[in-house]
Amino acid sequence: MRVLRGRAETREGDGEVTAAMLSETAETGEPAVRVWTPHRQVAFGRRDARAEDFEVAKSVARACGFEPVERSVGGRAVAYTGTTVAFARTTPLEDMRTGMEERYAEVTEAVQRAFWRLGVPAQRGEPPRSFCPGNYSLQWKGKLAGVAQRVRTGAALVSGVIVVDDHGEIAGVLDPIYAALDVPFDPDSVGSIAKVGGDADPGLVVETVEELLVGDADPAVERVEANARDERAEPNARAEHVGDRDT
Repeated sequence: MRVLRGRAETREGDGEVTAAMLSETAETGEPAVRVWTPHRQVAFGRRDARAEDFEVAKSVARACGFEPVERSVGGRAVAYTGTTVAFARTTPLEDMRTGMEERYAEVTEAVQRAFWRLGVPAQRGEPPRSFCPGNYSLQWKGKLAGVAQRVRTGAALVSGVIVVDDHGEIAGVLDPIYAALDVPFDPDSVGSIAKVGGDADPGLVVETVEELLVGDADPAVERVEANARDERAEPNARAEHVGDRDT
């Protein structure tokens, strides 16, 4: 299994790395895992981009110091502050019509076990009016994580986001954005590992989630870029939420 570590220099580069993971798994049949801390941004889903006041929502993001980007997977807008952890696992497919629920369950359970190791008894589900609502969310006194899936010929990508810290800042930027998009949202629904007293070191979160997503596979570690930051090497560094289904 390929294990990609680090962050690309740009937001666009980060997206290209994950897209290349999916393509390479489809071509070679080798699964891959990537866990990292994305650049500061608000990532909008395709449904957001169709909203009447989408440009207003993007302007709000910029005014709050978040670069707006559009992603090809997932549901509604998600904010990344720098402590937020993203994860992605690609799996080869013989038949893209089968196995979706099993892949969701496997990845969600791995992330849940990571929360437990970090001292957070996360459970399936989410509070009402959460950001980027979906069926494969994890919560504990607020929404902590969500999972999405993209399927193409030859491979599937299961990916998601974990709120490690900065729940107040995330709620503060998403509240006016969701209002502009005319999507129900409760700022108090945003949770984080720090909020509930878990181990909120982004580097440790990256390491723990990676370990559980890799499981018993033999990892072949690659750097994202020669000068990309390795979260394991900078455990105290301040660091795509995605909806639950995208095929």
